[in-house]
Amino acid sequence: MTAFSHKTAIVAALLTTAAFPAAAEPVFNRIATFPVASNLPEGKDKLSATSAEIITATDDGMMLIYSDSPLGAIGFVDISDAKAPKAGGALMMDGEPTSVTSTAGKALVAVNTSESKEKPSGRLAIVDIATRKIESACDLGGQPDSIALNKDKTLGAIAIENERDEEVNDGKIPQMPAGDLVVFELKGGTVDCGSMKHVTLTGLAGVAPEDPEPEFVSFNDQNEIALTLQENNEIVIIDATTATVKTHFSAGTVDLAGIDTKRDGALKFTGELKGIPREPDAVKWLDNDRLVVANEGDYQGGSRGFTIFDKTGKVLYESGASFERAVANTGHYPDKRSAAKGVEPEGLEVATIAGQKYIFLLAERASVVGVYKDTGAEPELVQILPSGVSPEGAVAVASRNLLATANEVDLGEDGGPRSHVMLYELAEGQPAYPQIVAAEKDGNPVGFAALSGLAAVPEKPGQLFAVSDSVLGSQPTIYTIDASKKPAVITETLTVKRDGQPAQKLDIEGVAVDEKGWFWLASEGNSEKLVPHALYHVNPKGEIKEEIALPKELLANEIRYGFEGVTITGSGDDATLWMAVQREWKDDEKGFVKLVSYNPKNKEWGAVRYPLDKSEAGWVGLSEISAHGDSVYIIERDNLVGNTAKLKKLYKVAISDLKPAKLGGDLPVVKKTEAHDFLPELKAATNGYVLDKLEGFAFDASGTPYAVTDNDGVDDSSGETLFFQVNLVGTN
Repeated sequence: MTAFSHKTAIVAALLTTAAFPAAAEPVFNRIATFPVASNLPEGKDKLSATSAEIITATDDGMMLIYSDSPLGAIGFVDISDAKAPKAGGALMMDGEPTSVTSTAGKALVAVNTSESKEKPSGRLAIVDIATRKIESACDLGGQPDSIALNKDKTLGAIAIENERDEEVNDGKIPQMPAGDLVVFELKGGTVDCGSMKHVTLTGLAGVAPEDPEPEFVSFNDQNEIALTLQENNEIVIIDATTATVKTHFSAGTVDLAGIDTKRDGALKFTGELKGIPREPDAVKWLDNDRLVVANEGDYQGGSRGFTIFDKTGKVLYESGASFERAVANTGHYPDKRSAAKGVEPEGLEVATIAGQKYIFLLAERASVVGVYKDTGAEPELVQILPSGVSPEGAVAVASRNLLATANEVDLGEDGGPRSHVMLYELAEGQPAYPQIVAAEKDGNPVGFAALSGLAAVPEKPGQLFAVSDSVLGSQPTIYTIDASKKPAVITETLTVKRDGQPAQKLDIEGVAVDEKGWFWLASEGNSEKLVPHALYHVNPKGEIKEEIALPKELLANEIRYGFEGVTITGSGDDATLWMAVQREWKDDEKGFVKLVSYNPKNKEWGAVRYPLDKSEAGWVGLSEISAHGDSVYIIERDNLVGNTAKLKKLYKVAISDLKPAKLGGDLPVVKKTEAHDFLPELKAATNGYVLDKLEGFAFDASGTPYAVTDNDGVDDSSGETLFFQVNLVGTN
């Protein structure tokens, strides 16, 4: 089966609403987001690192339990009302919880207690969920990773990884001691420590057979265990009742075509890689004969997809590059992190919900969940769901039509998004995400990232231009968006060129279109990276025909937070460009930023002062400026995310009040009027956390306003792009 055998189906799923029926077939949508920091114990610093990694649910489906390695705890989330999850607190585990499962009112927690990589140790802790107390523990004889139970909850298995030290010998294996598998018996949630058996795994793999690195375990209904040895690129089938190896096979290699192979600030899906080890992480049984693996490739691999095997090792389906190519067209391709691993599929869940068996594939670097229908043959991609940053684990609560993901990265200390648990429900309706996708070009994904500014396509209602910022520094792009479709579709791309080559040293944050149909682009600038603060006049072919540097009166007081938008007022010789400067420069009074003017005809610069709202935390700045009717509209926002975000607003300033004074002297202060508060939309759009960067706003040719968020190229970001029509009252 070729890597692109179902490419047409993928494109159709992303680009047509017919693939997402409103009522004929239910769809998954996110219904709630729970910040893991809400479970921090009393007395802990609110910015203490937390992480939801592996997640499970109680038998009744009313409580989620997740492992939190940085905190050294397990956390509880009450989902009796799935749309309003409540903090259930955290239980410190005196070690590093690596995995958790649950049955009969107990949480079974695999805890790493290792003194070092050379001296691994661990235990299985049995926690009473009602009292939040550790009842007992069993010694595991090594560092545990994944834990799983069989169907009737009478047998359990734990992968004892004894993980390698990536600082030793460049992380190469073998590194002793070897890992193994522990099989144990339990009854009513109580584990019989004396029943524990260690299954020897040495001598099986073709890669470092003396040092097996067990990663993930899963039971089928016949009490067979599928176990991945990730670094060894091996899959082992074990009889749990006898604790013996039945068979094993290499996970094999994949030839990849149509992929992006360089971390170069450009999205080019034309590369190839040959003979890439799959190196699977998560494994789940689809039935008693088929199993599916997520091919993370954490050692020397990076095959970027997932594979379905039968239990003899025969490949029944190989996704190749198809999944990440579909992900790219939702704007979630992580170019800054992707040279070897691409979107890095890592986690898996398999569940039958409302009569349909689904495969949920978690892409750690792309921060999405691919939803596939299991057809018994070639799986069908039906949705790509937004996630928090770096989804690690997932659990389905099939009885309630729910899926929960644990998203491990916590960037709170740097002012970024926290770790989250997210809930999705299968129900009738339309998918809330993605809100914008890209069409393919010449059979390859276009992809997109960091949409930063918007402008109307003249005389074409429902059509807009957008630009990419410095995330795609080697591929500065002007996108054409068809906003009349749902999701909106990027139909064309135009590379900004200098001397026939993609222009370098640009950070495009604003776009405007003049009377000739030429583009004016505003580049934010960062002198430390040799990116100039500048304006660029670009013809319809994307060629830079004029580069206009800022005058010395401005540059004498520059910081890196420069132009964040550009728009045009007036016409003919009176046409004036207006640029919003994001933050105060060195000569600005605190709480005031400049709106800078430039007349292309007479080459004159000027400015006015704009008063910023105040914020108790973070900073406040401008992100866009767009002229419409008798006003310019300006996005003003704080740089905060999630529950801390307070300011994401649209203000308007009368054009008649834009009377620029000469630079270097006193500048008049303009009066602003609030036009719209974006916070309710940002909270409700996809039931995620509030995104930081609302960066684009414009009216189309018919006067309909639209807004877009910048996803930072999935770099320390969930990668979500929100593109939506704005309901303004009283615009003209």
